[in-house]
Amino acid sequence: MSGDEVRAARLLHLGVEGLSKGAARSLPLVQTSTFHLPGDPAGVPGYGRMNNPTWEATEKALALLEDAPTRLFPSGMAAIAAALFATLKAGDRLLLPSDGYYTTRLLAEDFLAPFGVTVETRGSATFAEGGFDGFAVVFIETPSNPGLDVIDLAATCAAVRASGGVSIVDNTTMTALGQRPLDLGADIVVASDTKAPAGHSDVLAGHVASRDPALIDRMTLWRKLSGPIPGPQEAWLLHRSLETLEVRFERMCASAHVIAERLAAHSAVANLRYPGLPTDPGHPVARRQMTTGGFLIGFDLADEATAEAFLADCPLIDPTTSFGGTHSSAERRARWGDAVAPGFLRLSIGLEPVEVLWTAIDAALAR
Repeated sequence: MSGDEVRAARLLHLGVEGLSKGAARSLPLVQTSTFHLPGDPAGVPGYGRMNNPTWEATEKALALLEDAPTRLFPSGMAAIAAALFATLKAGDRLLLPSDGYYTTRLLAEDFLAPFGVTVETRGSATFAEGGFDGFAVVFIETPSNPGLDVIDLAATCAAVRASGGVSIVDNTTMTALGQRPLDLGADIVVASDTKAPAGHSDVLAGHVASRDPALIDRMTLWRKLSGPIPGPQEAWLLHRSLETLEVRFERMCASAHVIAERLAAHSAVANLRYPGLPTDPGHPVARRQMTTGGFLIGFDLADEATAEAFLADCPLIDPTTSFGGTHSSAERRARWGDAVAPGFLRLSIGLEPVEVLWTAIDAALAR
């Protein structure tokens, strides 16, 4: 019996803790901007930018998964912004992966750099080379998006801490069920809950988590003062989806492993990346720090036209951006400017029965 199984079981019963007799079993959706507030406002909810029972209940569920205090945001990028703006100041140096999610780099270059933060990048495959001395914050993404390179979290976070820096880990591609950065020494974990946690392609959300009280207080203050708060409707939908995350994640990852093995042997496919396969360069580290290979697969088709034809021809793959939904999806990442081959596809495996999905993929590759 694993810790993830215990957390998943408790999550299903978290809503009844503290309920009075006759109270609603499901989470109420509290749609309000103000609260009844006569007299002294201390100790009770006061205003919708600072409190809402619906997103506080969702934070409690996420905190159970992370085993750490957690704050909810209206998107993954809002969570990333909170972590960066709460930990950096003018004159600091920030290290980012050059091959991670591109919007994080754009945020740093367009907004942090003009404020006096020195922004530097390294490739994920050689991220530890050069050490971390002098960096106030080191932002880590593993497996990287979209290339799926794996960074040794325990070694990297320990080295960042020894150098006096703060480590922030983007865990979007794995979720807390597939990888536990805080257990491996990270100071802050950020994630886009738009992906697998919400899982139904109808919610934007993100969160930060930290076991450092000063850091969580700082990010909470950032949210309060700058205003990126989650909407109660989105929080309610995310809360409902979290109850099925474990079963969805298990199905997606198991299917992805099967599909990855078959794609690796396919004559039309080159440079397949899936950390769950022994042939993948990141596999030795992935075995130590990940519970599964994940639900994302990267691979090259011959060229842009071949990749686009595959996406158009496969009826069980939705050609859309983002990932982690109940349906399988894929996109040609070069269209966003990622440093990948023109025919590179990032494939997100969904909940379709695996043999039905593979039949559709195989047929589309043949065409």
